[in-house]
Amino acid sequence: MTRQEPHRPQWHFSPARNWINDPNGLVWFDGEYHLFYQYNPYGDQWGHMSWGHAVSTDLLHWHELPVAIPEDERVSIFSGSVVVDTHNSSGFADDTNAGSNPPLVAIYTGCLRRPEGGQAQELAYSQDRGRTWTKYSANPVLDLGLRDFRDPKVFWHAPTRRWVMVVVLPDDRLARFYTSHDLKRWVWLSDFSAPFVGEGIWECPDLMPLPVVDDAGVTVGQTWLFKVDALGGHPSGGTGARFFFGQFDGVRFTPEPQTAPRWADLGADFYAALSWANVPEGLASQPQPRQVWLAWMSCHRYAKHLPTHPWRGAMSVPRELLARRGESGEMLLLQRPVPALQTLRHSGFEYPAAPLANAEVSLLPPHADGRTLEAVLEIHSTSAGATCGLLLHAGQPGDAGNAAAPGTRVGYDAARGTLFVDRSQSGFTPPDDALYPQRREAPVPAPTPDQPLRLRVLLDWSSVEVFVGDGHTVLTEQVFPADSSRGLRLFASGGTAHLGPVQGWLLAAAPGTLA
Repeated sequence: MTRQEPHRPQWHFSPARNWINDPNGLVWFDGEYHLFYQYNPYGDQWGHMSWGHAVSTDLLHWHELPVAIPEDERVSIFSGSVVVDTHNSSGFADDTNAGSNPPLVAIYTGCLRRPEGGQAQELAYSQDRGRTWTKYSANPVLDLGLRDFRDPKVFWHAPTRRWVMVVVLPDDRLARFYTSHDLKRWVWLSDFSAPFVGEGIWECPDLMPLPVVDDAGVTVGQTWLFKVDALGGHPSGGTGARFFFGQFDGVRFTPEPQTAPRWADLGADFYAALSWANVPEGLASQPQPRQVWLAWMSCHRYAKHLPTHPWRGAMSVPRELLARRGESGEMLLLQRPVPALQTLRHSGFEYPAAPLANAEVSLLPPHADGRTLEAVLEIHSTSAGATCGLLLHAGQPGDAGNAAAPGTRVGYDAARGTLFVDRSQSGFTPPDDALYPQRREAPVPAPTPDQPLRLRVLLDWSSVEVFVGDGHTVLTEQVFPADSSRGLRLFASGGTAHLGPVQGWLLAAAPGTLA
């Protein structure tokens, strides 16, 4: 597919055309990472929900395939998951080759195509590596007669040797756990709910074991992560992925105590995160099978207004997940871009460690295209009122009528003690959306020479993702700059910042293909 349309992501997944939202059915099978997703085959606005499909061998270069599971006259195909039925518990595989070619089974929400709605859990299966799918003739397999009951995440729980499903009752902010031996007959196990004032409905649950590492990165234990997305209550004023640490015993999830919601990403554009199933241990950088997830990189509030064509919607960078105990004893979620991203690096650049006071410095040579890059910045200390960081997609003063240079500012505000992403001068702003251009913030300890604030920034044509330290804090934002905004600058204002060396690389495109 072409990568030259305005704002087209160069290495984040976006479809050749039409609308996408939540990732679905992420699974590794026979050397391929499968990415299914909510997709409208007929246009660039939400509707006609079906499962789109793409595959990759490295989580960066995607081959887009035909629609996997289309809506039919009875139901639209809402979110869900895919499992590898290794032992053919479902009976969907031909008995003669079930061991060598186990079926892939999709468990998704079928939403009745009638005004009053109605949602239940359904199955489809594939015997040709996910290329074609057959809907189960006895659908639905779990129906409570409810209008809203959706987004099943299913996994094999080895200690109890059975399948487990977590699915939500959105308006009740309730996660419900079921179990099955054959993926067709489901028995209720337990419920989990932990609402807070002002939170929106729950969607898109996920539950997974995570390695716990120490400060040196050595695995010292295991915890369970339960994630659910909320349509309100996020610090950005929009939507986000809320998570809990705890333990799952095969029947119920027991969370660790927490006094306030915890969010996987403090930016405005990280929703419906889902982890890959069946990633083999041989691919892991840790001794236990790694967990990798990605999310829809957008927000329901303004997704339909974004200035992209002929596609609408993109996914975040895939992220490896780990956990670590913080100094206060609270478990921290660590997110790190998958190592394969480093293969896109070229044209490295550096800027030496130096103090910077009330100035901006260009970090790229003349005429360099800085619309897609990776940069690592360390802030060692600042004066009391200083703000410092990077100006991304930097334009020239006077561009678009701005007195200051347009761009997206990422950095540290000493007066507020926060990391921030400021897209108020980034370019396009959705109509009548006062929240979109506001600055997103995350509290961070004041940097010192012994404990600097380290920022890893990933920039694409229409997004910025900021990873703090070892990945314990992340902010993801969409941005839609002018085509001429291609610079990268280091800045300090309101005082002096003592900065470590800046290191960075331009990133090559990861072109996809369309079947």
